[in-house]
Amino acid sequence: MEDLAVKFADFLESIASKVRSLTVDRARKVLTIVALAIPAIVLGSFAIVFLFMTIHGALAIPLGRWGAYAVEAGLFAAVGAFLWAKRTTEEHT
Repeated sequence: MEDLAVKFADFLESIASKVRSLTVDRARKVLTIVALAIPAIVLGSFAIVFLFMTIHGALAIPLGRWGAYAVEAGLFAAVGAFLWAKRTTEEHT
């Protein structure tokens, strides 16, 4: 009879560990990735904003404020035209 109790306890423990590995361990991995991704995205966004501010400031010195805006607008338009030309067109039937 004692052998049956030990086997039943081992069976319940194996089921609990399997459920934990299917739920808690996966959730822990996802939460770790999310917790590391949020600061990386925020810092990357700050870096991009400060990069554009620096480029604008550097262009504003020789060209003036509106000249810097014009050059930036031209660069954005050129990049947009390049991306528009590289897009894939799908035929909808």
